[in-house]
Amino acid sequence: MSKFDTEVVVAGGGPVGFMAALLLARAGISVALLEQEAAISRDLRASTFHPPTLDMLDTVGLGAQVVAEGIPCPHWQIRLHPTGERAVFDLGILSKDTKHPYRLQCEQWKLAVAIADAVAAERKVNVMFGAKATGFRQDDDGVVVDVTSDTETRQLRAKFLIGSDGARSTIRDALGLPFEGETYPETTLLATTTVQFNEHLEGLSNVSYCWKAGGNFALLRVPGRWRVSIYPREDMPIDDQLTEEAIEASLQQIVSRPERYDIIEKRPYRVHQRIVPRYGEGRVWLAGDAAHLNSPTGGMGLNGGIHDAFELSAALIDVIVKGADIGRIALYDRRRRPMAREQILAQSDRNRARMRERDDTKRREILAGLQALIRDRNQLYAYMLKTSMIEGLRQAAAVN
Repeated sequence: MSKFDTEVVVAGGGPVGFMAALLLARAGISVALLEQEAAISRDLRASTFHPPTLDMLDTVGLGAQVVAEGIPCPHWQIRLHPTGERAVFDLGILSKDTKHPYRLQCEQWKLAVAIADAVAAERKVNVMFGAKATGFRQDDDGVVVDVTSDTETRQLRAKFLIGSDGARSTIRDALGLPFEGETYPETTLLATTTVQFNEHLEGLSNVSYCWKAGGNFALLRVPGRWRVSIYPREDMPIDDQLTEEAIEASLQQIVSRPERYDIIEKRPYRVHQRIVPRYGEGRVWLAGDAAHLNSPTGGMGLNGGIHDAFELSAALIDVIVKGADIGRIALYDRRRRPMAREQILAQSDRNRARMRERDDTKRREILAGLQALIRDRNQLYAYMLKTSMIEGLRQAAAVN
């Protein structure tokens, strides 16, 4: 170690970066984790965890803790509003394939805190908040990472660098990798409220994707509140739909009440579908949003990032601890990138397109088709394996 400051630098301290650091440290690998923020962000982000992700969290001793902080969702639905006609997808059909035959509704930051607490107990990890990787230079033996903080700029030499620094990844840019894809034209509003929609809408699931006249919305329950994704109408300027009065009107359309809604948090966001042409090269590799972005419909983005962390960490452990050739890491790209492109991005895009259907006749045809699928147990099982991300992981694991 005399020529290295640490064995692996992880750029980006979200759940993906912290998970990679935890897995590496527990294998005996020293890690420097860089996060430009002063602390873990607790803002509105992902909230859905799929069954195989919970199974993975079990392997590092965090599954029970995260489940205890969230709300299990044994079924999810697609619904016509206000009639309540719906197709309900029961994850219990996966009971032989996972220890967690449900989605878990839990704010992303709770997972980040849980992983960070586990990392804090590992002597092999040096967590550096307020520090950002601003560039790197790699050679045959290692990589020198430029680290910038408020007080200094320094260099860290490591054997490998992981870029888990999000959608605006500095590491991806420094690799010269294009972020290929598109940004959808619409702006979506995410708001949270303590109003309990399940007490007003009969048979509502904790995850419900809903069509309404002229548009659609999604209702996702987390402890103590509901997250509402309000998708824009196409016959009104977007700025007119983001005012407080417009948001109030949108929520009143979901459940009419004499009182105004208590809106705890809100933020607009744009949806991206993007992926890099390769996940890295040499001694620098990407994971999570730095490598791929997708529509949040279906809740696959954060889950895919956690799956990246497990796969990439396994490759680095093989090389650093077990002495495998550096070419072993290319298997990470061969497994994860096609799966992200063909499963995560493709499914998310289909989910978005389905919910943006505006023609009532076509909506009812789609709904009837989904209800027929649910009645066929074999079709339902195959569909649930896919939408729960189990099938994609199995396909990736078969790649050599």
